[in-house]
Amino acid sequence: MEWISMRTFIEQMRTRGLVTDVHDPVSSRFDAPKRAFSTDRLLFFHNLDGRKAVMNLVANREALAVALGVSPEILVPRLASCRYDGKLVDAGPLSLRPVNLDEIPIMENYPGEAGRYLNSGVVFSRYEGVENASVHRMLKAGKDRLVARLVEGRHTHTLHKRALANGERLPVAVVIGMHPLVLFASCSRVPESMELPFAAELLGGEIPVHTLPNGVRVPDAEIILEGYIGSETAVEGPYVDITRTYDPERIQPVIELTGMYTKPDFIYHGLVNAGDEHKLLMGAPYEPLIYRSVAGVTGVTDVVLTKGGCGYLHGVVQIKKRTEGDGKNAIMAAFAAHTSLKHVVIVDGDINPGNPSDVEFAIATRVRADRDTLIIPGVRGSSLDPSRIGDGLNVKMGIDATMELGKEEEFVRAVWED
Repeated sequence: MEWISMRTFIEQMRTRGLVTDVHDPVSSRFDAPKRAFSTDRLLFFHNLDGRKAVMNLVANREALAVALGVSPEILVPRLASCRYDGKLVDAGPLSLRPVNLDEIPIMENYPGEAGRYLNSGVVFSRYEGVENASVHRMLKAGKDRLVARLVEGRHTHTLHKRALANGERLPVAVVIGMHPLVLFASCSRVPESMELPFAAELLGGEIPVHTLPNGVRVPDAEIILEGYIGSETAVEGPYVDITRTYDPERIQPVIELTGMYTKPDFIYHGLVNAGDEHKLLMGAPYEPLIYRSVAGVTGVTDVVLTKGGCGYLHGVVQIKKRTEGDGKNAIMAAFAAHTSLKHVVIVDGDINPGNPSDVEFAIATRVRADRDTLIIPGVRGSSLDPSRIGDGLNVKMGIDATMELGKEEEFVRAVWED
């Protein structure tokens, strides 16, 4: 089933001139991460500690649009129309071998972090008929052990707690180097057990999956690690998160790895935390959720979570205003759809939401602060925001930077005719 692999996507990007090949030897300790952080282009390392590796696999909207086969302009509306109805096709078993994480060039991204972090691996789990796929940072703790940050209340954490309450371990698989649409689906908020059907829908309708000996179903990938999460814990952190600030040490669960599969001459997918790919995968899955939410109160044409806002905390929503007040309704709808959103700007159709200068122009020329700002104190924001209050409370602000209806002619910008 090569057609849905990471390799075929890389070649799609290469034919478009969107790949930078790096042939000189590169170290997995700081060197490759520094290079990836400085660009959003896909980097293909032919000699990363003697292995092949890719970084910035999907680090901008153009790359995500290539993966989906659409233009960037209709990316969010296309994602917002999904129904999570793709089909899973049995691709047969995989032959596993003993685990040795030393074979994989897991990277050490920043000074001051706890060690080598596996950031691009998706944790697939299955328990009592419920399946889940989500991305977790995982600290290498030996040849067959990872310490995973499981955010409290998220699905993997919930399944793990349920398994422990029954005196059992949670069966999992860590999957590395898959088609970026499978990775994107795994980062998205979807109905229970719908990550793989969502990925299948994005890929055209179906996806082949393998069932591992521990019962977990996984997609095609360069590297697949089978394992369990039991009661053992260890120290995890410090870790540089999306704001490029250090998240502290925590006591977190250990993933005990029991089997390993790799493709011949595998390509490792590495991800630098706080880089553009991290920001896109954190934020872009929320864009269609915001789009659908705003569509319930007014016309909406695009949503962008901005790079300057860590791809997660700041958003711009482009609407087609129908009545006065739509801007503020859109603000409230955006905050309802993405509770970690801190600041949002609502703009008209003539403002490019992906262009910071254009958005600033709208704020400069269309906003009266006493009338067009909405400030909401004492609400829960992102735990990753260093400005949070106490246990996570913060202040949100929305800016209605739309034109007043009936006065559009006063805002027309001069242009030259071709």
